[in-house]
Amino acid sequence: MVSEIQFGWSGTIGNVMLGATKAEGGTRRVSYCIGGGTSLPFIAKDHSSPAPLIAFEVCDNPHYWSPIVRTFCGDLVNDLAGWVKTADMSYKADLIRLHLNSTRQRDFTNIAAIGKTVEKVLSASSLPLIIEGSNEPGIDSDVFQRCGEAGQGERLLLGTAEASRYRSIAAAALAYNHSLIAQSPIDVNLAKQLSILLKEIGIRNDQIVIDPYTGALGYGFEYSYSAMERIRFAALKGDTDLAMPIICSPTDTLSIREVREADPVIQEEMAVNWEFYTGIAAAAAGAEIICVRHPKTIGMLREAFASMKPRVDPTGER
Repeated sequence: MVSEIQFGWSGTIGNVMLGATKAEGGTRRVSYCIGGGTSLPFIAKDHSSPAPLIAFEVCDNPHYWSPIVRTFCGDLVNDLAGWVKTADMSYKADLIRLHLNSTRQRDFTNIAAIGKTVEKVLSASSLPLIIEGSNEPGIDSDVFQRCGEAGQGERLLLGTAEASRYRSIAAAALAYNHSLIAQSPIDVNLAKQLSILLKEIGIRNDQIVIDPYTGALGYGFEYSYSAMERIRFAALKGDTDLAMPIICSPTDTLSIREVREADPVIQEEMAVNWEFYTGIAAAAAGAEIICVRHPKTIGMLREAFASMKPRVDPTGER
């Protein structure tokens, strides 16, 4: 029987709350408390590490999205509210992750539109919301401020803080009581350093979700896996600077060469499988949230997670 004691673990992964129900001051129909694990995923018979949540990614400008997803979803990608509602009611996602990629336009200035977009998504679905903000440091402060304000009371997860640019997103998280994603480039020490920097300016442990950066399967994912595993080992051994939940987004798999150049007859199947197997590996490494872009991947992951739970016989032994 696998036991936490034999590994010498004494730490616990910290909890982060996502979403807020009416009773909690928000409007979401469900909220999630992620983290809390005391062992590696899928081995603890007390289920102290529940199956990862699955976030479906959408965007406010589908021009930047994978053509495979655009083809599958059809006109939905041009109707953000409809796309989000379908992700909730039909695709059965646990979370929505909104990419504000309209801000990638040169000289983007329509900050007011960002708040309206966030409000539209929050109205279209009552699932907890993750927001991926601007990639432009020059407008980060305005974008995150508007996102935080539009989602006040909903306990959003804002992304992404990096060592070179984290103060703007941290300010929005502190001002409006949201959490944030702390991303470091596949390095345990850098992940720890960023966590310390965030805490030094007032971000609490229970506001941080770690993104160790996810390379595609076959395109560096083995480094991502190693980093995630080492982060989780350190946390379980008592390192509180790394004892936060992990989020992974294996969506780059939809644009790798093997998928782009695949025979059109099998291209979609290949894309889904690549996203699925990368997601499975990330879950095995310890990720609490797996983000996907193809709707078919959601059901495949959910079925796989259910089958990966430890089986317990009537005597209590596996």
